[in-house]
Amino acid sequence: MRKSITVILLLISSLAIAQNSREYIRQNIKAKGSCRNVAITKTNGDLMLYGRNGYAYSACPQGLTNAISELNRDNEYIDEVQLTENGRWLILYGDNAFRYSNVPYGLEAKMKEFNGRGDIITTATFNDGGDWIIISTAYFAASSDRIQSWLKEGIEKYGSLWTACITDDAMVAVYDRGYKYSGNVPESLKQALKETSMDVYRLKIAGTSWFFADKNGSYRYNM
Repeated sequence: MRKSITVILLLISSLAIAQNSREYIRQNIKAKGSCRNVAITKTNGDLMLYGRNGYAYSACPQGLTNAISELNRDNEYIDEVQLTENGRWLILYGDNAFRYSNVPYGLEAKMKEFNGRGDIITTATFNDGGDWIIISTAYFAASSDRIQSWLKEGIEKYGSLWTACITDDAMVAVYDRGYKYSGNVPESLKQALKETSMDVYRLKIAGTSWFFADKNGSYRYNM
């Protein structure tokens, strides 16, 4: 009887972790002791990257998980993953290559343009409302003049634009000497960025959850 009860409790515990994808990601970050990037959402799954192409995920779209698994088997370096609340996704990997599903048309065209002329894409971020930002080592572009002007204002104040994150209700840009915020950006994230001594490069938000990391393996998160 005791053995049966133990098995049932373990099954319940496993089910709870599976349903709470953020808990699964937290456990994997702790277990690996490493995390260089994440894709997090409020309702549609989460994913973390570590090492060259290691990963862990829960509740993500099947197309995304299939692509990640294939790239892992091929030993491709997975640089960046984007995932929206409606299940749209994008992977940047290898030598400026990408895979995606249902990204905004304008972003798709810009990615191909940047790639065609040899620009190294560092960020391609977008939301379900059609807003997007793409950044390379030499150029950047956005879905609207408003966002383009907003990014340029940050360059004038904080220097080179490194990366950005855009969601359905928030936007953060990471520059050489600071950050620029718009919308519902968590106050806890703003405070953490003030406190950190890291040269932050990657940054992700989803509601009140957030993650940031530098290029050297240091990271911090609240999720």
